[in-house]
Amino acid sequence: MKDKIIDDAVRRVHDFPKKGICFYDITGLLVQPKVFNYCINKMLEFCKILPIDAVAAIEARGFVFAAPIAMQLGVPLILVRKKGKLPGEVYQASYSLEYGEATIEVHKSDIKKGQNILVLDDLIATGGTLNATRSIIEKGEASVVAFLGVIGLPFLNYKEVLKDKLVHTLIEFESE
Repeated sequence: MKDKIIDDAVRRVHDFPKKGICFYDITGLLVQPKVFNYCINKMLEFCKILPIDAVAAIEARGFVFAAPIAMQLGVPLILVRKKGKLPGEVYQASYSLEYGEATIEVHKSDIKKGQNILVLDDLIATGGTLNATRSIIEKGEASVVAFLGVIGLPFLNYKEVLKDKLVHTLIEFESE
């Protein structure tokens, strides 16, 4: 059963960014403070069952949801950025996109050996970005405790890619 509050706030934009794709736009959640707060509270309920030492947020919309989660949990917020956005020493990982490849980075100093890190993004589609984030976290000798997203698109097989870790979303859409 879908969460009606979230479902009603997510805007569907057909044929974006290209024909045949349905873009699930989370900005409808953000312009309604009560709905945004509802989402944060639902995410916090999930987080209470986990041993979380830090929250890793995926650029850019993941930042919006991860910041209040990290603050409420009283743990560090780790920013996962696109290549070239962070100064200093970084861990990096590349991953495949349907139109090429992308690289993400995290400051080496932000990941502490032995940490249990929650990875958070607004939307989980193929799992590629999250899997690349996992490899960065493991380079820092830390562990992913779980993956958390607002929206999940299971028809794009993220569950298979991330199958060895707990994956939780607030709502899932079964097709484009």
